Amino acid sequence: MTFRLTRPLALLALGFALPHAYAADTPAAPALPTADISVESSRSAPNDLFRAQVYAEATDANPGDVARKVNAIVTQAISTAKGVPAVKVRSAGNSTYPVYGKTGRSIEAWRMRSSLALESSDAAALSELLGKLQQSMAVAGLSAAPSPETWKKIEDEAIADALGAFEGRARLVAGSLKKKWKIKHLSINTGGMQPKYPVAYARAAMMADAAPAPAPIEAGDSPVTVNVSGQIELIE
Repeated sequence: MTFRLTRPLALLALGFALPHAYAADTPAAPALPTADISVESSRSAPNDLFRAQVYAEATDANPGDVARKVNAIVTQAISTAKGVPAVKVRSAGNSTYPVYGKTGRSIEAWRMRSSLALESSDAAALSELLGKLQQSMAVAGLSAAPSPETWKKIEDEAIADALGAFEGRARLVAGSLKKKWKIKHLSINTGGMQPKYPVAYARAAMMADAAPAPAPIEAGDSPVTVNVSGQIELIE
């Protein structure tokens, strides 16, 4: 079967084709000149969340006896810690392993270690508790960092600072060239929550009948840094 385009339809088809051909021949608008800008803003966040780990360790020829010794210390420590509402306490693991003799073939004793993790936003309360627990346990570590709420607040402030600095830099660049400007693209980079900072603590040897002394805690601050980078278009 053969189809034939009549004259009116042919003219109509030509009419539709002309605008497309004209558009294809129209040159694209020249790209606007651009400028890359990068700024950084930093603020200090107070370390208001403290974490510590304490442990009890004992060695005995009988594994049952060593477990009773360590468990008794840890049970008492949990009871003491629960008496301080401002401090959260949880078990942080325990392990028992053999102690071999000089030949490495025979087991001479058993050693057990059990740990507790402590967390608080009250440095004084944690310090006093650590002083009590050090009567029978050792401190494995103590660290301080901003709480998630504190970090977010300071980070938001740093972002606002960085965006203000970016706008100021863009105005400086465009103004110096006697042009207007608009943002083409923008990127905000934050470091996220930083690692916890170790805090010095006292390992003073104490007699069983000595009065517990609070463990000194110096919180300090953590830096919060935000980088804003982007590109602006310079307009006539």
